[in-house]
Amino acid sequence: MNNTRNEIKAHIVRAGFTMQEVLERLHDDYGWSDSISNLSAKLQRESIRYREVIELADVLGYDLVWQKRKEGR
Repeated sequence: MNNTRNEIKAHIVRAGFTMQEVLERLHDDYGWSDSISNLSAKLQRESIRYREVIELADVLGYDLVWQKRKEGR
């Protein structure tokens, strides 16, 4: 199914925000459109850009970390 969409929405909920609150912060901090339908469409199509994911993580209070896998994988 749509794992990217579900994962991002789950992080929004876990952080205690609504989509509207997240979009207001993204709009204020990064100049994003404040349209829920725009973000929903990006998540549905899985066309969200890496930079946008980083900005989204930032407003949710997350750091994205690249970590080398342990040997054996």
